[in-house]
Amino acid sequence: MPPASGSTRVDAAELRALVAETFAAAGSERDEAALLADHLVEANLVGHDSHGVIRVAKYLDWLGDGKVLANRHARVVLDAGPLLCVDGDGGYGQVIAREAMDLGIERAGSLGVAVVGVRGCGHVGRVGAWAEMAAAAGLISVHFVNSSGFGILVAPHGGRDRRLSANPIAVGIPVPGRPPIILDMATSIIAEGKIQVARNKGESLPEGCVLDGSGRPTRDPQEFYRDPPGAILPFGGHKGSGLSIVCEVLAGSLTGGMSSHPHNPTADRLVNNMLTILLRPGHWVPEPSYAQDVSRLVDWVKASPPAEPGGSVLAPGDIERRTREERETQGIPLDAATRAQIGAAARAVGLPDERLAGL
Repeated sequence: MPPASGSTRVDAAELRALVAETFAAAGSERDEAALLADHLVEANLVGHDSHGVIRVAKYLDWLGDGKVLANRHARVVLDAGPLLCVDGDGGYGQVIAREAMDLGIERAGSLGVAVVGVRGCGHVGRVGAWAEMAAAAGLISVHFVNSSGFGILVAPHGGRDRRLSANPIAVGIPVPGRPPIILDMATSIIAEGKIQVARNKGESLPEGCVLDGSGRPTRDPQEFYRDPPGAILPFGGHKGSGLSIVCEVLAGSLTGGMSSHPHNPTADRLVNNMLTILLRPGHWVPEPSYAQDVSRLVDWVKASPPAEPGGSVLAPGDIERRTREERETQGIPLDAATRAQIGAAARAVGLPDERLAGL
């Protein structure tokens, strides 16, 4: 493995402005460029670097190849009371998912429940962001995501080549008067973006995450990208593999976006589909009763004696909040390879070198 590259801390506001300018120069309207920059930088702020600005160059590559389209909006294809489905028509996933969530939040606010399908859009980014958005509106949410054939990355339990996508699941639970519970996880043992991060940093992968093209365990991130390509393993063996198949059906088959297989007509590009369930607690039980019970649960769990001296018991979302506090003050760490990729993408769309001084 090559030696690890040093990281440089980059101010979040400066990085956000640079990324927005880059997308705008590539053809996105101002609001779309800002939304994309906000979402990607936010992922870095909370420590999900795999879904952060490391994606900028890849998104622009897809844009140049016509595999994602700028300035598209959610097109409603089903509107039946609590049931909604939108088609992204190949647009940026963050834009389409945001617009779909706005529709679902409004519907759940009046009906107490909404089930929203999103199909046919680009990469929706960090799925936990949509759970946070729902929790901020006082809604419980559950999100299932799959990708088209271009996103096939994961070996099924007992297999040795790529058959499934990383297929994340997220859950957001508002806790009145306290931070929300935000569960954000892939059904693969590691996100593909984390393999990219390790490759850029010149680091080895943890044991038991990836197979090489011959189906043998490897810690070398380069082996994942060779020909024949490697595969990521599901988390928890048969449990993660089973949940991944459930995501394929709920997010892909049910919404009309289709599951991950080579016969999917969108198999030549990365297309995300998402199924979101939104629930307003006050339509089920009195709000004070709900708030009290969830708060009691969190207190009970976190009162467990730490397994290690000086440690703490964490609820879902705690690590992200801690990381945000640190990175908002100290800056976002970016390795040399990622900074170079962002710089090259910005130059390719016409930004001058002096604009890249902060990288």
